[in-house]
Amino acid sequence: MAAVIHHPPLRASGSLFGLAYGDALGKPTEFLSVSEIVRRYGPTGPRELSGQPAMVTDDTQMALAVGWALHEAPSFTPEAVEPLLRRRFLAWAVSPDNNRAPGMTCLRACGELGRGLRWQEATVSGSKGCGANMRVTPVGLLDVDLDTLAGLAQLQAGLTHGHPTGLAASELTAYAVFALRGGATLAELPEILTERAQAQRRVYREQWLGDLWQRPGARTPEDFIAQGWDECLTVLGRLTNALGQPDDGGDPCRVTGEGWVAEEALATALLCAVRHADDPVAALARGATTAGDSDSIAALAGAFVGAALGMTAWPSGWVDQIEYADQLAVLGVAWD
Repeated sequence: MAAVIHHPPLRASGSLFGLAYGDALGKPTEFLSVSEIVRRYGPTGPRELSGQPAMVTDDTQMALAVGWALHEAPSFTPEAVEPLLRRRFLAWAVSPDNNRAPGMTCLRACGELGRGLRWQEATVSGSKGCGANMRVTPVGLLDVDLDTLAGLAQLQAGLTHGHPTGLAASELTAYAVFALRGGATLAELPEILTERAQAQRRVYREQWLGDLWQRPGARTPEDFIAQGWDECLTVLGRLTNALGQPDDGGDPCRVTGEGWVAEEALATALLCAVRHADDPVAALARGATTAGDSDSIAALAGAFVGAALGMTAWPSGWVDQIEYADQLAVLGVAWD
């Protein structure tokens, strides 16, 4: 009897390319109303990449910055990784390709990092924008213990977005990718993430964050970080409630938020991914057919679906069409 050869599903590649594909599909719809998107693309939203190459936004660019910093790191410690993240973020900030309507928080923080400030002082402490977790997918693709995964996710967020919800949502996004790559199903994710958030609620990772918590209104490190986890738990509750109801086919932002802030980007992307777990391109299109931060929502939906299903989730011709395909492929192979 012939041996059965099981080919690995290439989940790291599937996740990285899925992020870029969602980003590219959502790029032209980000500032449109749902009715305008439907008028242009039909009721199912954009399902084809356009352009040679199909262009991405700062979401993919910054995910690559995080990815390369991790790829270059001699070890996964804060001392080793922080300078590499800083260097990659600053290179992105001054790149001529950084012309995709980048987030103001990232630009402001990079300006301060470029002056040589400690990152805890350079970060925009009040910002929990989705820029913190749109780029964290590479952390979830590493073969590391969960404490290291959490520390890396929060550190890369904290360099620009110092709000506790930016930290917590970034950890949950990385943990979602990690869990899916390990065999969890998309349908299981809301419960898995809720349990993680409850368990981590008062865990302040001082080794990674230092004195970031010391700001007006925060009495203790635990109180500081708990705010972030509580906001994530609130939106995860809305997600769980939504998934218990039939899909009305409408804008998922009405249920879990428009995604301009970190916890909403996570939850709305998950809503798209879980609703369309059996049709990966539909998950991206649903994320792109939103009134909110469509490129970030679709990008995270792609990262989740790709981590669950691997490269076979995506149309085969897209890999030659997407911008930065060469970089995505190198990192994907390294982590697959």
